[in-house]
Amino acid sequence: MSSTPEVTESGVLTCADIDIEHLAALLNRFGLSLEIVPDGEAIAGSWFGDPEAGIIKRRVLVRLDTPLHSALHESCHNICMDEARRSRLHTDAGGDYDEENAVNYMEITLADYLPGLGRERIMADMDAWGYTFRLGSVQAWFEQDAEETRLRLIQQELLDENGEPTWRLRA
Repeated sequence: MSSTPEVTESGVLTCADIDIEHLAALLNRFGLSLEIVPDGEAIAGSWFGDPEAGIIKRRVLVRLDTPLHSALHESCHNICMDEARRSRLHTDAGGDYDEENAVNYMEITLADYLPGLGRERIMADMDAWGYTFRLGSVQAWFEQDAEETRLRLIQQELLDENGEPTWRLRA
């Protein structure tokens, strides 16, 4: 397990920076629940450790200091994995290279559905946190190298033909 960069120094948005009810409502559209962990308590199901989001089955666990990109990323793992894995999910999302790309693509797409976030900001936060792509930035990958991922998400019925979420979990 690698260490998490200091999010406070990077300036990424946290769950405290938005109306957390918007995130809860977004996740609810997928049948996922958002659980707020009290300040100072450990976040169960967190792969990277506090303050990063945790995942346990259909639950996404965050504190108010959890980076928004982390909350969305772990949520999108839940959305993009199949039901067999989701039913056993605890901490380690697993998955392969293609799924990780799908998670990143969905994370960027869903950012547009959170007031005060949006895709430009989530991509900047992902870069600040340390996501790495061969084209040098999240935005370059999304705009120039993610077509295969977009098509896979459409095939899996997670996005429609216009690139909008279908609000379904992968079967």
